[in-house]
Amino acid sequence: MLKVTNTHGSQVADFWAFSAADPGEHLSMEHMRPNLRKLCPAAGDALVTNRRRAILTLVSDSSEGVHDTLVASCDIHRYHELGHQGYHDNCTDNLRMALAAIGLALPQVPCPFNLWMNTPARPGGEMVWLPPVSRAGDAVMFRAEMDLIAVVSACPMDLLPINGADAVPRSLSVTVSAA
Repeated sequence: MLKVTNTHGSQVADFWAFSAADPGEHLSMEHMRPNLRKLCPAAGDALVTNRRRAILTLVSDSSEGVHDTLVASCDIHRYHELGHQGYHDNCTDNLRMALAAIGLALPQVPCPFNLWMNTPARPGGEMVWLPPVSRAGDAVMFRAEMDLIAVVSACPMDLLPINGADAVPRSLSVTVSAA
């Protein structure tokens, strides 16, 4: 079991999972949405890979279930687009550094499951960037359906209210257990 806890309630987490046998097989938002026939999974739903196999099951979610499956992870280009000059920590680099630490590299970064990210669509399809509706201590629990490598990045976004109205990134807690 893998539990991700929103310690302070306002932090977004970019979440990825890769098959340990072949990291080219990974949790895929593009494949999960049609499999579930909805935009966001709920407790009991299987999360599938780009080969349409279950990699995780979302066992429980103590939050209101507001998560994002559409937005790519932040990267240096996103920060430049938002007007930031120079380097800025970002989820894409956090993923790459985490995988490099175990000797892996990816040719491209898959779209993450953005836990607690509140980016609803408005009438007409416009997407808005709102603070999370999660509370301190809210947690999601996943069950692995295969041997996998999971990466969680506490999103460092501080130019939009993704991590709360004050736009201050905070810590998360991740726990792995046998059952």
